[in-house]
Amino acid sequence: MSRGPKGSRPTGRAATVRVKTARGRTTSSQRWLQRQLNDPYVLEAKKRGYRSRAAFKLLQIDDQFHFLKVGARVVDLGAAPGGWTQVAVERTKPERGGAVVGIDITPVEPIAGATVLAKDFYDDDAPALLQEHLGGPADVVLSDMASSATGDPQIDHLRIMGLAEAAHDFAAQVLKPGGTFVAKVLRGGTERTLLDLLKRDFTKVRHVKPEASRADSAEMYVVATGFRRR
Repeated sequence: MSRGPKGSRPTGRAATVRVKTARGRTTSSQRWLQRQLNDPYVLEAKKRGYRSRAAFKLLQIDDQFHFLKVGARVVDLGAAPGGWTQVAVERTKPERGGAVVGIDITPVEPIAGATVLAKDFYDDDAPALLQEHLGGPADVVLSDMASSATGDPQIDHLRIMGLAEAAHDFAAQVLKPGGTFVAKVLRGGTERTLLDLLKRDFTKVRHVKPEASRADSAEMYVVATGFRRR
């Protein structure tokens, strides 16, 4: 059962768009463009005003675990371009209490109902600053962060897992007891370190691959609930 008036899946079907070969366009870029133009989540994101198709990943994860409650205080790490922050605002309704704060070193266009900070969450003062804007400790910390792809699967995996571990360390500083942490991870053999940390700090840890996550992608999401303050 979907939450919200519009649900978390695309509606209707669009005609297939074929991309013609163009000078200077590589075969791989042509395939990427055709996939984008025919991706129902890309089309639905534009229709609904979401800044990225990734918004549907968070919608579907929350449909399953129900952590974006009305009045919750939410932090979105690596928020650019803002799709997850938009969903957090939509679901938690900050005007009815709580707050949503997005943070990214890349400037993000303002999002109604949220505070967006152009800042590195690694900075020493970031946890205190975020709690100041939230009005207290966070109920939820989100991370859909990913580093730029290098083309080497092992390096890309290590980089994303490093970001997930850094996000967990940050979450442990700002979450309230009982809080939730959601982060992107990749399958690839070095998840054990992060899982051990999460199992130490949370009562329940689960993996999910939302429908909006492309089938050929190694990405998954870890959902850790019931934060236990160290």
